[in-house]
Amino acid sequence: QVQLVESGGGLVQAGGSLRLSCAASGRTRSTYAMGWFRQGPGKDREFVAGISRSGGNTYYADSVKGRFTISRDNAKNTVYLQMNSLQPEDTAVYYCAVNRLSPIQGVSSWYADYDYWGQGTQVTVSS
Repeated sequence: QVQLVESGGGLVQAGGSLRLSCAASGRTRSTYAMGWFRQGPGKDREFVAGISRSGGNTYYADSVKGRFTISRDNAKNTVYLQMNSLQPEDTAVYYCAVNRLSPIQGVSSWYADYDYWGQGTQVTVSS
């Protein structure tokens, strides 16, 4: 079992920034690929960003490329999502997730590849 706890969400004005954190605990002896997803009001869950086990590879949704940055600190079992130039369309519940079966440099955008999920943190961007 792997437990994930997100934090850092909140209310921010358009153009502002937030930094989300996702702390992993439990069976974290192995380093796993991680991802961030989001689900806006009335929308399906969508991929935001992913990072490989080593941190050497990252992948972003086109909608956030150039604005969001995913990173990880394996010593702290924590993944981060730095979100800049936030827009109202970024309003969503943000979830982090673990992909235990990813190859060492792999990053997946497919939600079914992720098998442990956090409870989510709300991000609201006002116009």
